[in-house]
Amino acid sequence: MIKDAVVLLPCYNPDEKIMEDFLEELSKTFKNIVIINDGCSKIHEPFFQKLEKKYPIFNHYINFGKGRGIKNGLNYILNHYPDCKVILTADCDGQHSISDIKKCYEASLKNPNAYVLGYRDFESKCVPFKSKFGNKITNLVFKLFVGLSIRDTQTGLRAMSKSVAIDLLDVSGERYEYETNTLITCKTKDIPLKQVPIKTIYINNNKTSHFNPIKDSFLIYKLFIKYIFSSLSSFFVDILLFTLFLSLFKTNIVMATIFSRILSSVYNYIVNAKIVFKKMNKASLIKFFCLVFIQMWVSAFLVTGLSKVIFISPVLIKILVDFVLFIVNFIVQREWIFEKK
Repeated sequence: MIKDAVVLLPCYNPDEKIMEDFLEELSKTFKNIVIINDGCSKIHEPFFQKLEKKYPIFNHYINFGKGRGIKNGLNYILNHYPDCKVILTADCDGQHSISDIKKCYEASLKNPNAYVLGYRDFESKCVPFKSKFGNKITNLVFKLFVGLSIRDTQTGLRAMSKSVAIDLLDVSGERYEYETNTLITCKTKDIPLKQVPIKTIYINNNKTSHFNPIKDSFLIYKLFIKYIFSSLSSFFVDILLFTLFLSLFKTNIVMATIFSRILSSVYNYIVNAKIVFKKMNKASLIKFFCLVFIQMWVSAFLVTGLSKVIFISPVLIKILVDFVLFIVNFIVQREWIFEKK
C-alpha cells in the first residue's frame, strides 16, 4: 500500500459503474485518493454521498472545468497531506490502469524536479480518430511554437512532487487548456519533463469523455494565437512595405528589402517583447536586431537570386522566401533572443 502519494481524480458526470470499479482497484494500491466533483448533475448526488464515506471529496457547486478542479485539488492536497511526496492526477473513466499510475508514481519519486507525463500510443488501432488526429496536430504545434517534443499533450495521467505542484498552482486556464498551459510553464520555468509509456485504453470508443473537440480545442489553440499573430502581422507589414518601396526605388530589390525590414522589425520587436515573450531589455534588443540584419540580407540575396531564374513577380518570391524565414525567425527568438533562464 502506497502511503506517501495522493491520487487526484477530477470528474464530471461520470459513468458510476466504471468509476466505482476503478476506485475499488485503485484503493488497493494507493491509500490517499481525493475526488473533485466538478458540478456534476443532481442525479449523481447519491453516488457522491456514498463515496464521501470513503474518500475526501471537493465539491464544485457548478461545473467550473477540469483546470479549476485540478488547481483546487492540488491546493487541498498541499494543505492536508504534509507527508505526501508525489501527487498524481488521473481520469476517473478507467482509461488509466493501476499499474501505469504506479509507474508514474515511481518515475516521480526518482525525478522529483520533473513533471511526469504518462503517454499513450496513438498509433494503436483502439484509438478513436478524433483523439488520434487532435493529438498529432497539438504535438506538431507544440514542437513548432513552444519547442517541446511531447508524445501525448492531452494525457490526464500526470505525476509531480510537491515543489512542482506549487509551481503549477497559479497557471492560467479553467478547463482543458490548463493542462496544456502547465506544459508551457514547464518550458518557461525550466521544469524537466519525464515521459513514461502507458497502456492505451479507450472504453466504449471514449464515449465517457467530456472533451469537446471544437470548443476545447479552441481553448487549447488560442494559447498560440499570440505567437501566430505576431509573426504573421509582421510578415504582412514587411510585404506591404516591400511592395511600396519597390515602386519608389524603381525595382531595386535590395533597397526595398532594407527599408521594409527595418520598419517591420521595429514593429515585430515591440509586439514580441511586450505581448509574446514578455521580455524587453537591452540584451534582447541587440540580439533581435542582429537577427534582423542577418535575415534581411539572406532574404535580399535569395529573392534577388531566385528572381533571375524564376520569372515571376519578386513580391511572390519574397512571400515564399519569408514564409520559411519567419518560422526560423520565431524559433531563434524563442530559444535565444527572448529565452527565459
